[in-house]
Amino acid sequence: MNPIATPLNIERCWNFIGIEGDRSCPQLATYTHCRNCPVYSTAGRYLLERPIPGDYRHQWTELLAKSRTDENSQISHALRTTQITVVIFRLQREWLALSAQIFKEISPPSVVHTIPHRSNQILWGLVSIRGELLLCISLSDLLNLEAADTAVQTLNPVVYSRMVVLEKAGNTWVFGVDELYGVHRFQRDELQDPPKSLTQTYTKGLFHWQPRGSQMERSHSVSYLDDELLFTTLARKVQ
Repeated sequence: MNPIATPLNIERCWNFIGIEGDRSCPQLATYTHCRNCPVYSTAGRYLLERPIPGDYRHQWTELLAKSRTDENSQISHALRTTQITVVIFRLQREWLALSAQIFKEISPPSVVHTIPHRSNQILWGLVSIRGELLLCISLSDLLNLEAADTAVQTLNPVVYSRMVVLEKAGNTWVFGVDELYGVHRFQRDELQDPPKSLTQTYTKGLFHWQPRGSQMERSHSVSYLDDELLFTTLARKVQ
């Protein structure tokens, strides 16, 4: 083997006459493998100690910046196209939606028992769901929804009110709904900014919804509620 490693002969050594080549190097009998030869070590030191090209840092800066931009673009696209699963229901005239993940149970209406010195416009009292006493609230009053004084367009000719049980981070709340549609899925990029109103505080955005097989003739705007803010507000107002 050539005892001196230079840019001209580094690849002519082990890749051609060495262990990766035709193994004709006479030093193989002494060192058995190229990695044991001092020429191999010298070549390694040369690769590690060679001068950095003038545009090395600039090239890597551009490469990393492009990678970060592509990554951010992919994340942004994924967030825009993520599918959201919600449960749609009606309170008064408003169609609302909450994340399906926090819905624990749906049950027929039950008697609400007031709590002395505790019940108020938002906290109605206690309701028994499968033998468990849970706090029942009025979501309509919390959202400041106006009462419907005229006929409301419904999904079906016969409407059944329901009570829904929500659970998040160990906290459970029950409230009644005037009408329940069920599970619906839509893409995150379908969300639109909500109009300025009293309910905007609790609304993440609006999406258009056309229920199948109903008597509704046109699509409706549904307010997608912020469940995190909703639970935080209830924990603060109902103590």
